[in-house]
Order: sequence, then C-alpha cells, then structure tokens
Amino acid sequence: MELMIVSSRITKKQVNGGVRSRGWVIVYTGEGKGKTTASLGIALRAVGYGMKVCMIQFVKGSWFTGELKSSQLLAPGFRILRAGKGFVGIMGDKRPISEHIAAAREALRRSEKIVSSGLYDVVILDEINYAVSRKLIGLQAVLKLIRQRPVHVTLVLTGRRAPRSIIEVADLVTEMRKIKHPYDRGMTARRGIDF
Repeated sequence: MELMIVSSRITKKQVNGGVRSRGWVIVYTGEGKGKTTASLGIALRAVGYGMKVCMIQFVKGSWFTGELKSSQLLAPGFRILRAGKGFVGIMGDKRPISEHIAAAREALRRSEKIVSSGLYDVVILDEINYAVSRKLIGLQAVLKLIRQRPVHVTLVLTGRRAPRSIIEVADLVTEMRKIKHPYDRGMTARRGIDF
C-alpha cells in the first residue's frame, strides 16, 4: 500500500480570517511523560496553518532528539534553538552548576528577544519550568516575559514542577501524571518514542 501525501498551501488569510488572534499561555507540567511531545503537537498544527513557531530548549543540550531532524522538514515554519547544557545533575552530567546557570540565563535572554520580536505566532519554552525549579533562572524574569509578550503570541512552557504563579497566569494548564512507565522496570529511553 502506497502512502499518498497531499500538499496544500494555507495562507494567513485562511487562518482566523487573516487576523492574528489573541495568544494563550499554555503550561504542560507534571511527573508524567509527554510535556515536550504535547508542545510539538501544537507546533505541527500551527505550521500546518502557516504559522511561525520557535522552540527554545532550556536544558537538553547536545543530545540528539528526533524533533531536531523533523523540525528541519517543517522549516522555515518551525525552528528549534538548543540553548541548554544538558539535564542538570542527572544522566551522567558532570558540568559545574555555573555552566548550567549561564546557559539558562542566555536561553532566557534569547527567548525574550524572540518573543518580543513578534515574528513568531507560537514560542515554546521547552523545560523552562525545570530550569526555574532548579534555580537556573529566576521566576520573576519568566513572569515578566509572559506579561510582556505581544498579544498574538502563544507561549508554551513545558517542564516538571511549574511554579504556582505561572500556573495562575496561564490560560491552559495540563498536568501529565505518571501511572505506569517502562523506566520503572529498568527499561531505557527509546529512540523515536522518548527522544
């Protein structure tokens, strides 16, 4: 059986009648799997409607993930910026905390520029909640970024342990709750499923 791909062009005029709608603040948090995956689903949909999406990864570092390759297939509508130095204190991390802090602060600075530019309809701040909970960046700086975003920008914040004050200002919050995971049985992450 042959898979047929049908191509269609979607113009800005077809999206919300050509008028940019008000953006939302969306939070994906919790101990369960699927936070980044959910944000990638938003990216896939948004690009399908001709919207521009940028994802800034706060902690994933040089680790290769499938979304890096697939985002290239969606260019120029979807762009990923890798800004972190890797997960802090886990998965064999030997970097001093000062390197992680510097990288996260630079990621936040870049995020502020990208969000305020107004060039993107959706900006995903991947693992920003984790960066805040690990005290790599300050909560007040993130709240300021949320408050100062252009009205049309949808901002997606992912990561465990989203602070209560971010949850309160968000329009949509989903908590991923782990019920069962192969990791609990000693199984490792799977390419294409987990990364």
